Amino acid sequence: MKPFVLESPQLRLEVPRTADTGAIFDACQDAVLQEFTTVPVPYTFQDAQMFVSQIVERGWTTGREYTWGLREPGSSLLVGMVSIRHQHRDIGFWAAAGVRGRGLMTEAVRLVADWAFADGMPDILWEGYVGNRGSAGVARRAGFTYVGEGPGLQPDRDRQHPPCWKARLAAGDDRGEKAGWPEESMPGGGPEVPAP
Repeated sequence: MKPFVLESPQLRLEVPRTADTGAIFDACQDAVLQEFTTVPVPYTFQDAQMFVSQIVERGWTTGREYTWGLREPGSSLLVGMVSIRHQHRDIGFWAAAGVRGRGLMTEAVRLVADWAFADGMPDILWEGYVGNRGSAGVARRAGFTYVGEGPGLQPDRDRQHPPCWKARLAAGDDRGEKAGWPEESMPGGGPEVPAP
């Protein structure tokens, strides 16, 4: 598949490019991002180069995974990443520390969901490590329905499948926030865990 752009008045999603390597490297130094994602630790500049030149490109070429970088209107700076993997129809994302809490990732997830449903996907799955309130908040605000906790679909750095919160958004679902999310996934709920 040839990469394509998704956009709204708030956000532009386009394939990460070589010029984004520095922004990706900088964002992936963040301890919270490292805690709740599978990026290598320590994260090197070569990891960022490989991500752009091999992982992103291979995903688009094979149709296995489509990855977009987030940019605000009028800016070339990459401030986050969102991707959808076709095998499990699961969505993954991260935002740079400086833009969290502004609704950009929720908008990105909505854009990807709109495209996926228009393309014929019946539903999209989300999962985040237990305790990842930031990611859970994005999924909740984007209209996902919490479906439970269980081993993650994607292995972590140790090739284990850690406990994850899981949610689903179907093509015909109302996009409003749903009840039923674990209390500890809410702002101020449960143990104090920093939210990306």
